[in-house]
Amino acid sequence: MFAVADAAPDQAIRKTLDSLQLELPVESISPSPLNGLYEVKLKGGRVLYASADGQFVVQGYLFQVQNGKPVNLTEKTERLAISKTINAIPLSDMVVYPAVGETKSHITVFTDTTCPYCHKLHEEVGQLNKMGVEVRYMAFPRQGLGSPGDEQLQAVWCSKDRKSAMDRMVDGKDIKAAKCDNPVSKQYEIGQSIGVNGTPAIVLADGQVIPGYQPAAQVAKLAMGAK
Repeated sequence: MFAVADAAPDQAIRKTLDSLQLELPVESISPSPLNGLYEVKLKGGRVLYASADGQFVVQGYLFQVQNGKPVNLTEKTERLAISKTINAIPLSDMVVYPAVGETKSHITVFTDTTCPYCHKLHEEVGQLNKMGVEVRYMAFPRQGLGSPGDEQLQAVWCSKDRKSAMDRMVDGKDIKAAKCDNPVSKQYEIGQSIGVNGTPAIVLADGQVIPGYQPAAQVAKLAMGAK
């Protein structure tokens, strides 16, 4: 555990970051394991580093050699924060495909019904379920809010049976365009905050983000290793 930054470095770093007009707000500033370097956590989980006087800001990985092996400290911090962000979202706001039998692990997938590789992954959801992996969908209209994907995702999330609506939409079948208060725009913002910039994006239980399509067997292997 590291102490919160002293007032002077905290203020200097925040002043610099304010001038950079970052897209995401700063959640915390604290000393990093490297003397003189401060860790800046952004909303959603991403991490930057800054000097105590705020004159230098670094985006990248910080490694520490432990027992002769390099450990990616940045990745560890980001994964933990992303995991907390995703775990704070109620399952009732997702489209959930439960595991068949014992649930051995789960994945959270940012998806877009207009995305061909999302369709390909969806075709393998049944395989993942049979392997004990629960699949939880979150909405991420890849072309932005107001796009055709956004409209389709809202229709899915506003359906009484979201799973059936998702299946039909992916199969190219029409569903009733219902209107309701829905979490699509909020989930899109969450995806952006954790670094999602395309679909599908698979978030493992430990917060690791896997961009793009992966075959079911590979996804299951990754999911089991992250539980």
